[in-house]
Amino acid sequence: MPESTRPLARERFARPWLARPWLARQRLAAARGRPAHRPALLLAAFWALSASACASAPTVERPIPTAGQPVPTVQQPIPTAGQPIPTAEPPVSATDDAPTTGVLVMAHGGGAEWNAAVAEAVAPLRDRIPLVLALGMADPRTLQAGLDSLAAQGANDVAVVRLFLSGDSFLHQTQYLFGLRSDPPPWGMIGHRMTAGTDLQPLATDATVLVDPDGLAGSRTATGIMEERADAAASERDAGLLLVAHGMGAEDQNDRLLAAMERSAEKLRTAGHPEVRTATLREDWAEARTVAEQGIRAAVEEMREKHGRVVVLPYRLYGFGPYADVLRGLAYDSGPALLPHSLITEWIAERATSRFCSAGLPSPLASCALSANPARARKPIPS
Repeated sequence: MPESTRPLARERFARPWLARPWLARQRLAAARGRPAHRPALLLAAFWALSASACASAPTVERPIPTAGQPVPTVQQPIPTAGQPIPTAEPPVSATDDAPTTGVLVMAHGGGAEWNAAVAEAVAPLRDRIPLVLALGMADPRTLQAGLDSLAAQGANDVAVVRLFLSGDSFLHQTQYLFGLRSDPPPWGMIGHRMTAGTDLQPLATDATVLVDPDGLAGSRTATGIMEERADAAASERDAGLLLVAHGMGAEDQNDRLLAAMERSAEKLRTAGHPEVRTATLREDWAEARTVAEQGIRAAVEEMREKHGRVVVLPYRLYGFGPYADVLRGLAYDSGPALLPHSLITEWIAERATSRFCSAGLPSPLASCALSANPARARKPIPS
């Protein structure tokens, strides 16, 4: 058994009421053809029987939390960049029911409005599946709190949906933390603090974790939202459009992001917009950013001279970012980012369903029979 899971296993065996749901999960794992931990399974059964035989003893074990009772350990906010982050927002509960699927949504995190916009996007799914939101750049603290919350709700198969523009964003760190690869990243992030990758420790969980590798960029969801934003800002097809994203530090990752953005740009060109360009600001890398700022300003000036009007659309999850400062002194119009929009909610549901279906699991969010065609698989999501 990995060192990271031993404390959890010891706690289960020391507390028989915790052994029963764990035993059920082990039996389900065996039924699905997964390896079960046989010695631990026998030990868990022993403790369960011991607890039954000693029912008349004066010591009373802590009861299993009932629906609606909070689990205090996952309710504490964890700060990121000076902002409190709600890691597992709703109260969670545990029951002896059959194990379930759950969804952990990862997102960058930001100010109060940014966090609220993301929370609003995931809210419609909470009545359909156990779901938690882990803010931070693959922050191991918020991810562990999210896993603990889902475990308390009985979820032992967890789809991780990464609400980032680029599929490359923190992917290595995420896979390492969830035990899906053995090599740590060269460097890691804990909140906004950079650290050596070897300082990261894999998370403790009994769940089967299914990480979705995709980002939003280039998806039909991002493209559809950009079409709506462009039509609202330039319904007469009388303006050049510039899609601007945060960008990546590594050249190959930034190139992949630009290529994904181009898929959205091509759809806008097909829809009749006279010129559509894409750019990344590469906001966190000073030398690359200086070059990117010059290119973005030049693009706005060139398109304004050619078309008389330019619309800058932020190809980012929420807000206009630092683009107003970058474009200071230039004439342009702007539109909103991807959020708020109900298509983001549907994208989360589709990506989680894709992970469940690929693992041979049913999804409460959409039909696996239709998962190869997400447009047909969509279920109406109540607002």
